Amino acid sequence: MGAERRAAGSGARWARPSYGALASAPAPTPSLRPESLRRFASAGLPFAPARTRRPCAPRCSHPRAPGREDAEQGLLRAGAGAATSRRCRMAAEPQPSSLSYRTTGSTCLHPLSELLGIPLDQVNFVACQLVALFAAFWFRIYLRPGKTSSDVRHVVATIFGIYFVIFCFGWYSVHLFVLVLLCYAIMATASASNIHRYSFFVAMGYLTICHISRIYIFHYGILTTDFSGPLMIVTQKITTLAFQLHDGLGRRAEDLSAEQHQLAIKVKPSFLEYLSYLLNFMSVIAGPCNNFKDYVAFIEGKDIHMKLLEVNWKQKGFHSLPDPSPTGAVIHKLCITLVSLLLFLTLTKTFPVTCLVDDWFVHKASFPARLCYLYVVMQASKPKYYFAWTLADAVNNAAGFGFSGVDKNGNFCWDLLSNLNIWKIETATSFKMYLENWNIQTATWLKWSGTTTDIISFRQDLSRLFMTQAPGLSLSWLSLTRWHPS
Repeated sequence: MGAERRAAGSGARWARPSYGALASAPAPTPSLRPESLRRFASAGLPFAPARTRRPCAPRCSHPRAPGREDAEQGLLRAGAGAATSRRCRMAAEPQPSSLSYRTTGSTCLHPLSELLGIPLDQVNFVACQLVALFAAFWFRIYLRPGKTSSDVRHVVATIFGIYFVIFCFGWYSVHLFVLVLLCYAIMATASASNIHRYSFFVAMGYLTICHISRIYIFHYGILTTDFSGPLMIVTQKITTLAFQLHDGLGRRAEDLSAEQHQLAIKVKPSFLEYLSYLLNFMSVIAGPCNNFKDYVAFIEGKDIHMKLLEVNWKQKGFHSLPDPSPTGAVIHKLCITLVSLLLFLTLTKTFPVTCLVDDWFVHKASFPARLCYLYVVMQASKPKYYFAWTLADAVNNAAGFGFSGVDKNGNFCWDLLSNLNIWKIETATSFKMYLENWNIQTATWLKWSGTTTDIISFRQDLSRLFMTQAPGLSLSWLSLTRWHPS
């Protein structure tokens, strides 16, 4: 009513209508319920009926000027349209990409990531590997086994490794540390006859849970950083150590093969040796997996000496043992790394993998064209693995780790930890030859885990189950379980 009084007395400037005009005007139509009250009514909730505006009394003799209400409605519609257009423009404008920021690791290299157009987690990975390469040279030159104790070398390698993991993965690195500490508790408390079982199931179970939660629960959400790589490497090392401890402490010597007897561990490692083996900066980010005895011999400075003693150097004209240097091998592998990186960046831009899901490609391209393009895309993705694994091998060699002996031509070989043979992969004449030269250390780990009596008996039980329950699958399963240690 106060508003009506103010409206009634606000303007003497408008014309005063006659009473007859007001009497002949149609009665006001009651307003409908607001949409919110409609929802309440449909839900059965109590609501207050909408109030209708009372008609102006004859004394309200100052109505709005003709066209004023239309003008106001036009202004309101224009304002709403402007707001809508602004929202449309904001939605249409390309938002700044935050993909490079989606990482749990360090963000100090974000400007470099923006400059190169590469996700930040990949930039952090490459940066850590390059720093590890220089740290490996420093480790070999200034922390030589002759003038530095083994404990100091263990501590330095572990501290660098922990820092690199935190730099790359941030709080995701907690998964790595939890698994390491949990399996050390198993190793310290479990009996020698069961240590390999407990370690295997805990390590593989934790890794499986992390994979399932990341893929099926979070749908690759949260952040893009993939911490499963280091977790898989640590899982391989944990199980390798557990099986070798079982061979050395829980089995008779006559039951072991020559290789098992050579790598069997007779004494449980200390906590420092355990951490250094699993978290050293040379292999914690990209691997590869290696044997515990080889790593301890490298830390103590005995690995090269032991390999050289296998050769009769007096027949070759040497009066003392030579001192092989890994510099040539490192330079060679760095050249392969650089070529692989250039090939990967060039081929992935020329043949983008996103074309595989393009509507035209899926529905209109011919089957031979799709098949050929899929093959080209797969070939273009391989240099990424060549780059990562060759660089990891170079980092280990730069630290002095990876000497495998002398070949038949008398050349020093630094391929103990090599994870692939590019030439044999690209010229493979069979699937077997391809697999033997791709991810070599993982294939060795799979063979090692299959040499224990427990694994063999487990596979035999599954074979009998397949024979009785699913005869159609028995042939395929037997082809998988036919391999066993001689």
